[in-house]
Amino acid sequence: MTDRLELRPLDEAALRAVAEDERDGQRWSAGFPRDDDRDAARMALRHYDPVFGCYAIVERSTGLAVGTIGFFGAPDTAGTAMIGYGLVPSARGAGYATEALRAIAAFAFARDDVHRLDADPDRDNVASHRVLEKSGFARTRTTAGAYWYTAERQR
Repeated sequence: MTDRLELRPLDEAALRAVAEDERDGQRWSAGFPRDDDRDAARMALRHYDPVFGCYAIVERSTGLAVGTIGFFGAPDTAGTAMIGYGLVPSARGAGYATEALRAIAAFAFARDDVHRLDADPDRDNVASHRVLEKSGFARTRTTAGAYWYTAERQR
């Protein structure tokens, strides 16, 4: 939870609703779920983990989901976990992505089993690069399609 956002864990029923775009009874902003949200929900359903799964980014002022953030699974044996996030267009530019990323990173680094977080936004996703940098991530490598960013737990 942050001043403006709640990161709400998506259980299996909520993940199915996002994956299948089942809008009935949902508290979702216009444009949610995006294709990336549906993809994240499908991936989380294949390897459901209530801790290292997918979270809805919910505006506290409206109670509406405006995006998702989460892990691509539990950390590996070295303590590295992959993260991803995204917001509906109407929620972009307000600092929500940075706020959500800082919150989920703090949550992850408070655990003994997470030592490093990685993210791999597309090379042309300049806004995501800025979010990662403002959240304490450093660019560590480049591939054909992505820039890789890493944050390490401070000792």
